[in-house]
Amino acid sequence: MRIVIAGGHGQIALRLERLLSARGDEVAGIIRNAGQSDDLRAAGAEPVLLDLESASVEEVAAQLRGADAAVFAAGAGPGSGTARKETVDKDAAVLFVDAAVRAGVRRLVIVSAIRADPAHPGDDVFDVYLRAKGEADAYVARQTALDWTILRPGQLTDEPGTGLVRLEAHTGRGPVTRDDVAAVLAELVDTSATAGLTLELIGGSTPVTVAVKSVAGN
Repeated sequence: MRIVIAGGHGQIALRLERLLSARGDEVAGIIRNAGQSDDLRAAGAEPVLLDLESASVEEVAAQLRGADAAVFAAGAGPGSGTARKETVDKDAAVLFVDAAVRAGVRRLVIVSAIRADPAHPGDDVFDVYLRAKGEADAYVARQTALDWTILRPGQLTDEPGTGLVRLEAHTGRGPVTRDDVAAVLAELVDTSATAGLTLELIGGSTPVTVAVKSVAGN
């Protein structure tokens, strides 16, 4: 498979790139900083230099053509202000979705967040973030030309992955390791039976492969 990942230098994306390349997939990661290219190559991914905050739909679609799946794992990051929550977490996601449709990529996985909601109240930066993610998710959910899955991880940690998770439509809040998020994403890109589902993910007691197969069978 050829898989293109937006936000290719993110902490989850780098983990995902290692997993996908290790199993033999062809992986490309979209980045806006050329200085990150060597990190992607070390993870087994081809770096693609493109700024999703200024690129056109056609420019993104050109990078997606021929891909079997696309993953949106970009984010403005914890140190960014409210403006970039809008331009990255919402607008760049919408751009990526439109580009996937134009490029003819059917399989799309979006990394969102638990409690993402376009009507989330509050004016703090994190409130704006959850609204932006919620608005992007709502846009994805209206697409009929894509086999989309939205993954909403809980509180992210850098502890080693356990390979054990809880993956359901509604899990409630809880921590999950970035390793385990990446492992779930690697399974989801292969599992189109989860198309049309919005799934929450926290640490749990079910092996990743079993958890994904379970939700796919519901």
